[in-house]
Amino acid sequence: GHDIREFKRDELRSVFGMVLQDTWLYNGTIADNIRYGKLDATDNEVREAAKVAQCDHFINTLPDGYHMVLNEEASNVSHGQKQLLTIARAVLADPKILILDEATSSVDTRTEILIQKAVANLMRGRTSFIIAHRLSTIRNADLILVMNHGDIIEQGTHEELLAQRGFYASLYDSQFAEVG
Repeated sequence: GHDIREFKRDELRSVFGMVLQDTWLYNGTIADNIRYGKLDATDNEVREAAKVAQCDHFINTLPDGYHMVLNEEASNVSHGQKQLLTIARAVLADPKILILDEATSSVDTRTEILIQKAVANLMRGRTSFIIAHRLSTIRNADLILVMNHGDIIEQGTHEELLAQRGFYASLYDSQFAEVG
């Protein structure tokens, strides 16, 4: 390991990538918003990142595709599309450590499935921290830490936590209980 105090701030920042619940996009083209993850990226690299992030298809259906300009609030794309664009940005940045904070919140089920596929692609080969209330997002994690009121109260894999029949299992059952 390395002492974190020996790193320059820019070096440390380049190691981390984040996809947050509240997306951050700016007034500019879709390609430029994705490219913000790696400013010297080629158009082909931007497209490949979008494919990995499951958003190439929807981008190509937009007027002007990758050249479409997002308005000031990025209100000319849906919340789920914004999430996919920020995931594409993180794919392009290729960080060693990834932080996902409620990446599937406030999206419909179809978009959630796309985001989950994109996140699975993004997590491959890197350390990832996922903050999630939707437990479907974390089912495949190597280790799940269950927190309640700021304390870690359980830990294990999805299967181990279900077998414990504790807090996690109760949450899981409440989210996936069959209606009827």
